Formats: sequence, structure tokens, C-alpha cells
Amino acid sequence: MARTRSDRPSHVAVTAAALLALLLGWTAVLGPVADAAPRESPAAIAVRGGDVLYSAGARCTVGFNARSGSAEYALLSGRCAQTAGTSWYADAALTVPVGVTAGISFPGNDYATVRYTGTAVARPGEVSLGAGAGTRDITAAAHPVVGQSVCHVGRTTGHRCGIVQAVNVTVNYGGGSVSGLFRSNVCSEPGDAGGPAFSGTTALGIIVGSSGNCSSGGVTYYQPVVEWLSVYGLSIY
Repeated sequence: MARTRSDRPSHVAVTAAALLALLLGWTAVLGPVADAAPRESPAAIAVRGGDVLYSAGARCTVGFNARSGSAEYALLSGRCAQTAGTSWYADAALTVPVGVTAGISFPGNDYATVRYTGTAVARPGEVSLGAGAGTRDITAAAHPVVGQSVCHVGRTTGHRCGIVQAVNVTVNYGGGSVSGLFRSNVCSEPGDAGGPAFSGTTALGIIVGSSGNCSSGGVTYYQPVVEWLSVYGLSIY
């Protein structure tokens, strides 16, 4: 599957400095992490949107699961995936393999696709809402619309909701700019990057940056999912 780059015009630009805190949530794994607790057996493992995949030197949050025919895929942040190896695992010890990188697009866009391999790990088409909060089935994908309700799930701040404030936003990273993003008035913090954003049961995008925090208030930026699915010939299930 080929890489792509969006040529859509941009209306808003954000400096990399305002995004640094959230982006640091993608740093390499240096030791055991809380969400990497051992499971009883590979058969008991399920990877949903909001869960974490691990690779050599990195961990990335799954935004959504998608499929093309009988093949199934995880949608990740491209900025995160480009720091990782090509093989992905369900555990920080890298003992439960789940898939391989199928494509990365960054900068220009901020998305990556991992093709699931094998059958030891379940990959339901839903997102985890956080510890004790259950799951949300995601059945479709759509373009975000200004004024639309949106919720996201971050590993740090959990399940939060607000409204879409702007679309077609450009963010300037140190490694290049990303255009065609959308922004909400929902706060996020370090570690939230890559988390799913949705409205009801409809996928909208994944968290790729933020400004501010959840104590004093802030906004979050997302990579939309519809173009991404079209490029790779995928659909939400």
C-alpha cells in the first residue's frame, strides 16, 4: 500500500512548542508500564481502539480497528509508528506478536496502518472507554463537522467529550507539518496521543496533538480517519 500526502489547503497553523507535551507521550519504552500487565494466555488478549501495541523501542495507541476483505488492520499515529520497528506485539516484553507495519504517512499526514497476522489475538471493532468504563462499538466513519459532538479516549486522561471547533487545520511539527486535521475543545495530556476520537458509534479521527492541559483547559488536534481509510481501501467494522 502506497504512502500518501494530503494536498488540502490549510487554514490554521499551530507551533510545535504548543504540542510538545502531548507528543512526548510517544517516547520509547524504557521499562515496564502499567498497561502492560501480563495476561493469562494469548487467547485471552483482545486489541481494541484505545489499547496499546508495542514494537522495538516504542509503544503506540491503536485508534481503531479496520478491515479490507478478510484482512484486518490497526490504525496508529504515523509519527509514533515511524519511531518503531516493523513488527508489533500485544505486550511490552514483545512475546505476543500481533502484526506488521503495512504503511506510514508522516509528515503531510499523521497515520500508519498495521496489518494483523495470526489468530491468537482478538481484534473487535470497538474502542475501550478506559478502566471500568466498558467499550463502545464503532460501526462507521465520517468527516468531522464544526459544532458536532466528539469524544476521545486517552491513556492518561480517559474518556472526555466536547465539540468540534475547526476543520482543515495545519500543525507544524519539528519534523514537518501535517495538514487537514480537526480541532476540538476537549483537553488531552502526555500519553493520550493516538487515542480514538468518535461521535456516537462513528469514528472521526485519532489524537495527534494538543495545546493546554486538563487542569487549566486546552484543545486537541486529530488526524481524520475517512481519507486514511480511503487511501488504504479499509472500512470500520
